[in-house]
Amino acid sequence: MKTIVAGILAIIIAASAVFAQTSDAALRRAQAADNAARLANQGALPLLPAAEHLSRAEAYMANRLFPEAREHWAKVMKHYPDDAGIPKALFGTARSLMWEREYLKAVDWFDRLLKDHSMTREGREGLAFKGASYVRAGKNLEAAKTYEQYTVMFPTGERIESAYLNIIDAYREAGEYDKADEWVEKAVRTFPGRRTEANALQAKVRMELFRGRWDEAAAAADRMLAVRSFAGSMTSADEARYLKAFALENAGKREEAWAIYSTIPNTLTSYYGGLAADRIAGSRVQRISQTTPRLFTEYPVQYRVQVLRHAQRQNIDPRFVLAIMKQESSFRPGARSPAGARGLVQLVYDTAIKYKDEAGYPNLQPDDLYNPEINVAIGSIYIRKIKDEFGGLYEAVAASYNAGEDNAARWLNRTRPREPGVFAAEVGFAETKNYVFKVMNNYRVYRELYDENLNRR
Repeated sequence: MKTIVAGILAIIIAASAVFAQTSDAALRRAQAADNAARLANQGALPLLPAAEHLSRAEAYMANRLFPEAREHWAKVMKHYPDDAGIPKALFGTARSLMWEREYLKAVDWFDRLLKDHSMTREGREGLAFKGASYVRAGKNLEAAKTYEQYTVMFPTGERIESAYLNIIDAYREAGEYDKADEWVEKAVRTFPGRRTEANALQAKVRMELFRGRWDEAAAAADRMLAVRSFAGSMTSADEARYLKAFALENAGKREEAWAIYSTIPNTLTSYYGGLAADRIAGSRVQRISQTTPRLFTEYPVQYRVQVLRHAQRQNIDPRFVLAIMKQESSFRPGARSPAGARGLVQLVYDTAIKYKDEAGYPNLQPDDLYNPEINVAIGSIYIRKIKDEFGGLYEAVAASYNAGEDNAARWLNRTRPREPGVFAAEVGFAETKNYVFKVMNNYRVYRELYDENLNRR
């Protein structure tokens, strides 16, 4: 038996070195290797070389199969305590627990990482993600202190600018507004003329809107508009103008607000321009000025049968499903992201399995998500679930789709008033915010081009 096991492992280890860890092939080979090894080892996962355990863990992690990844990392930590891969195993274990929303367990693992490996890259990342875990656990003061520790330990670290912004938001969410203001000013002084200056001032606007201090919010927006550049930041002049106008509108200064709304270009690429045009138009439909016949080619109705069937069954707008599909996969059923999302609406497997029974696919496998019928069926259920959770706000659905429900819920909880443009301003990840803009711009065009049955207007 030992000879058989050794032979199998030799073949598997040699083969594993030649495939990419984020590919479907990597996952299939890791699963096949583990199944074969368990079969030859009475069901138990045998001890492999540390590099092989780390390699398979990465394949599982890339496909969000977290328990399987942790099993391999645990082998490394137990049997190879001096291996150079230990920081990676500790960090991966903690991050996987974050993905599973076990935030305080993740904090414990980040602390284990920081105890002996704080000066590694994983240590720096671990300290930042420890703060993020506290935020998601609702422990905002602990989060602020953790991020402050990052600014002291790693003043030139990869996440130094985001650390300042996270401190501002953590103190704000804890109700420590004076502390939040103090860190706004620290950020402005520390990063003059850089993106963090604009981002910190935008955080000030958001805080004043949340508190219902309309004049202070308008003044903070003016300060935003005075920055030298928004390049690389998470905000823009259009957003600053919209938030200022929104504050003025709530302060009862309607004419001033409408004058500012009218300065935001109503274009296909300006999310805030569309919102501003709608506010000026009121109950009238404000059309996009650049609508042309070519848009029917750029915004097609693909997989119409599947989209209509499943969207109508879930009582969601099929045009929103198309907006997601266009952004996620460009209508390519075989699309796959580095994060393991698959198919037309880019579902990750650990999300898909939550809804597989409801969709009628109890034996769902990862590769099944490349099937358009299965992908749209499960995706429509998921969209309906999060739409209901977030009160029908499609911006929050889009944010959740990209960054996860816990992040979207946190941004929605700090959105006051609960208005689409204010929510979009609260989105805390640059990638997610850009994603929300693109999906909602897609949705706006689809609504203009097609009715709810996906017929041309």
